[in-house]
Amino acid sequence: MPAAPAFTPELGERFARVALSNLAIEYPHQLQHLLASDADARTPRALHPVFWGSYDWHSSVHMHWTLARCLRLAREMPSVARAVAHFDARLLPAHVDAELAYLRGASRASFERPYGWGWLLKLQAELELLARQRESARRWRDALAPLADDVAVRLLAYLPRLDYPVRAGTHGNTAFALILALDYARIAQHRALARSVAERAQTWFGRDRRYPADYEPGGDDFLSGGLVEAVLVRRTLDDGRFAEWWEAFAPPPEALARWLTPVRVVDARDPKIVHLHGLNLSRAWCWRVLLRSLPAALHDPVSRAIEAHLAASGAAAVEGDFVGTHWLASFALLALTDAPSGEQNG
Repeated sequence: MPAAPAFTPELGERFARVALSNLAIEYPHQLQHLLASDADARTPRALHPVFWGSYDWHSSVHMHWTLARCLRLAREMPSVARAVAHFDARLLPAHVDAELAYLRGASRASFERPYGWGWLLKLQAELELLARQRESARRWRDALAPLADDVAVRLLAYLPRLDYPVRAGTHGNTAFALILALDYARIAQHRALARSVAERAQTWFGRDRRYPADYEPGGDDFLSGGLVEAVLVRRTLDDGRFAEWWEAFAPPPEALARWLTPVRVVDARDPKIVHLHGLNLSRAWCWRVLLRSLPAALHDPVSRAIEAHLAASGAAAVEGDFVGTHWLASFALLALTDAPSGEQNG
């Protein structure tokens, strides 16, 4: 992959091939699965007839999003027929019913909350956009809709009970999941969810001051807690109010410099250290979303930072060990194609 690429049909094909390959790999698989009895000891494919493959449930969800977005933005890529066949085989009403029954099982109220929830809603939003372009996607969107509806209801019930956000740089991060959920809420016109996300963003983050960016990153972060917070706030405020918020929130220059410099990844075969490639890619995504809303003095350094972060970790999205390739393409694709407004390109 080039150092700082634009999204092209050729790059879409590379991402699509990675997604198709990973989604067919059932093992190794890391289950987030509570066993209540011997009867619960089943294979990933039996437990999750839609979202098996690609190492774990949430990665399978966002690799499906990767495939759907590539299908929408690279309409003539060679893998179109394979992608259509894949969705036809996986997104069947009976398969989605089984996924829904799993989520509704005893003691599974927090299954994949919030990261997997956010990505599931982001996938449904992408299928809605794809369905406006490709008739065959309507059946995939309609098949997944009951699961997305259920997750949206769960999220609406959960947010008022969450007094404090999770600011971790990993799967528990609240802001990142809500960015994805807000994209869904706006595309699906789910006004109650959009209002709830905006209210929580203001309650949790509206008074943050001089974010301590020099405390980042942690050793296995794939998200910047501060930058994803800023993206969520940007997506819930108008230009003027965001400018005021950023002025109060922005780290001092020496701390801000840490966000502008790609992190080192010394062992991309380690399943935790490789998270840092994801951090570089998600930082590029955050900076791209924020760029036009930042003070003019930051435009050049942030533009250079986007290029540097993509150059540092772009190749890891399409090559290397399975511990990285089963998920990194999604973050590269976010960085290249997610529009600042939250509306999706194409």
